[in-house]
Amino acid sequence: MRKNPAKASPAPAPPQGKAEGAAPIKVAVLALPDVLPLDFGIPVQILGRNTTGLYDVATCSAGRIPVPSIGGFTVAPDRDLDLLSEVHTVIVPGYTTCREPLPPEVASALSAAHQRGARMVSICTGAFALAQAGILDGLRATTHWESTAALSLLHPNVLVDENVLFVDNGLVMTSAGVAAGIDLCLHLVRTDWGSAAANRAAKSTVAAPRRAGTQSQFIEHRTPHGGAVQPADVALAMEWAIRHLHHPLAAADIAEATALSERTLARRFEAHVGLTPMKWLAMQRVERAKELLETTTSPIDRISAAVGLGSGANFRQVFKKSTSLTPSQYRHAFATHGTGAPAAPR
Repeated sequence: MRKNPAKASPAPAPPQGKAEGAAPIKVAVLALPDVLPLDFGIPVQILGRNTTGLYDVATCSAGRIPVPSIGGFTVAPDRDLDLLSEVHTVIVPGYTTCREPLPPEVASALSAAHQRGARMVSICTGAFALAQAGILDGLRATTHWESTAALSLLHPNVLVDENVLFVDNGLVMTSAGVAAGIDLCLHLVRTDWGSAAANRAAKSTVAAPRRAGTQSQFIEHRTPHGGAVQPADVALAMEWAIRHLHHPLAAADIAEATALSERTLARRFEAHVGLTPMKWLAMQRVERAKELLETTTSPIDRISAAVGLGSGANFRQVFKKSTSLTPSQYRHAFATHGTGAPAAPR
């Protein structure tokens, strides 16, 4: 199953440095029986339509046979499985027959693509196909929360994480269900072409430009500013903390500002956010720091002060623990600003 086809070519390299005029990245979207229509449409829409010229997206199936979807219509693929030997990125959308064995030729084609260095991506239960091909062995991965237990049971070598929107292992990426596929596709654009391209794609898609992969699948548990799904006191606490992010806040400060006891505040956050107030606050500091690193030319020390992380040394430590990158590395990878970009607030 894991042997490479004799004529398989190396995966084309992605563009470097978001260069103008760089060749588009070739992407294959593999349709498996009873494919989920929304999962299938997400990469086709975001990468194939909303990022004009950046990706060359084609669809495929075993034998180029039309594939039934659970929406009652049939998907007519562009190519056979030979497409997987030509592209840089392979995306497997969710499908309802994911607990059944893959046809050997599909498993072999996926494994061969992975072995030659293609980037392998799944949306929702597409993770089951990557797992059957041995691609997820020993890696963290996720899928729709309703299927995480089955993924763990059927594929015990996969380190299943049910509490995230997506997992990025470099050349292997998996996402949770439905809308999390949008987050992962926007993450692909951001990784390949930078924040400006990802933000344009998000605007065209009418989607949030960025939701961190570490965000809970239970989306309402991590809404930064509260909303209809958040109790009024929790929303008030979140909004107050965000407004005072530049201060060295403690849980007692948030509790006092929202007329709650620390114990009540902690209990309410655990119940409705899934985190302690301080863990939630730490996430907001890092997310705000990412935004400032991407969109301003401010020195690291000023950004650290603007998000309430104190010294530059402390900021670097916290930021790297959260993102696996130093602030400078993150800025180099994702910055969209020019020399005239505004500075971070003091």
